[in-house]
Amino acid sequence: MNFLHDSFRNAVLLILSLDGEVYSAVWTSITVSISSAFCASAMGIPLGLFIATSEFPLKRVAITLLSTLMALPTVVVGLVVYGFVSRQGPLGGLGLLFSPSSMIIGLTILALPIITNYTLSSIKGGDSRILPTALTLGATSVQANLKLISEVRFGVLAAVIAGFGRVIGEVGIAMMLGGNIRGYTRTMTTAIALETSKGEFAFGLAIGIILMGVALVINIFLNLLQQKER
Repeated sequence: MNFLHDSFRNAVLLILSLDGEVYSAVWTSITVSISSAFCASAMGIPLGLFIATSEFPLKRVAITLLSTLMALPTVVVGLVVYGFVSRQGPLGGLGLLFSPSSMIIGLTILALPIITNYTLSSIKGGDSRILPTALTLGATSVQANLKLISEVRFGVLAAVIAGFGRVIGEVGIAMMLGGNIRGYTRTMTTAIALETSKGEFAFGLAIGIILMGVALVINIFLNLLQQKER
């Protein structure tokens, strides 16, 4: 018990002292995760909308594939992206390996099926009369789709937050594509794994507390939005 008590006390002191190494990992995690969630949302929300509102061959296969990709092993994503951005890969000349850019690529791929599938489910669970009613009233296709997204905005927002939550807690892709470089690509999760393996439990605990705090703030934000709309 003394070990846990002392570790927790030291972790709090690290947080309150604004330790540079701790907050460097926090900043990297947040910026990379927000960028990844934004890129995945920019592709996933329109894709989910298209699949939900359109009829095309193999639609059921596409939905099944999306559901399967939600459980995509992170090491597989990291391995495939590594093959593309490594020096021997087709994108090797861009120098993306072991940089935040390569991490964003991998994490975007990881979040994309989650955001797409949740958006699809939100639209399917909404009122099916929204789109045809808007079109009947003279709205353009774009306006009608925007109205549909607006009506299921909480489900779409939850999809984005789910994607963000998936990537901010990811360690495999961040380690493989970022290289865990101090002050550059070290994230909260890779810092926890590294420092704990070195016996720096208090340091890892400090970052873990901040990571849980970020998750709490996101959920509070979502709940406040929902209450405001009610």
